[in-house]
Amino acid sequence: MSSLLVVAHPDPQSFTHHVADHLAAALPAGEVEIADLTAEGFDPRFTLADRHAYAVAGEYPADVAAEMARIDRADHLVLVFPVFWWSMPALLKGWIDRVFANGWAFGVGEGGGIRPGLGRLTVHLVPVAGSDAALYERRGYDRAFATQIETGILDYCGVRRGLTEFLYDADAGGAAADVDAVVARIAAAVRA
Repeated sequence: MSSLLVVAHPDPQSFTHHVADHLAAALPAGEVEIADLTAEGFDPRFTLADRHAYAVAGEYPADVAAEMARIDRADHLVLVFPVFWWSMPALLKGWIDRVFANGWAFGVGEGGGIRPGLGRLTVHLVPVAGSDAALYERRGYDRAFATQIETGILDYCGVRRGLTEFLYDADAGGAAADVDAVVARIAAAVRA
């Protein structure tokens, strides 16, 4: 099973990058690719070219087509990212906005209904959260996250939901103790 790990953090020395590197090392050699959106200079801005591609369900900008091809080579997509304002960073959201495009990730079917396009892909999420799990539950951030990202993006595109493994309390160092267990669960899910 091949995997594409997408990392969205500006600091290559970040805990987020540490987690992605640890996960890449736990997966079979030669079957994992890391897409570091910052290091690669991915442009997250949705432009007129992206709007055109959306309207015609094709004719994707070259950088978007290249990202689609990377995803097409993978069986598993793993998104590793810090939680910014109870969601994903703008860089990752822009990547999704541009790459999970009409005609590829989804389309309009007969009767105007949505036709999911990524049913062959399993997506795992590894959000790195600065706060603890109790705050997420108390404030409803966990439910908002699930609605916005898991339902609003993943289900819309028809992917097979893999694991969502939060690493909580990263700002206070609490998440470090959970990295090995989270990596082991994601790696096992990819191999299953």
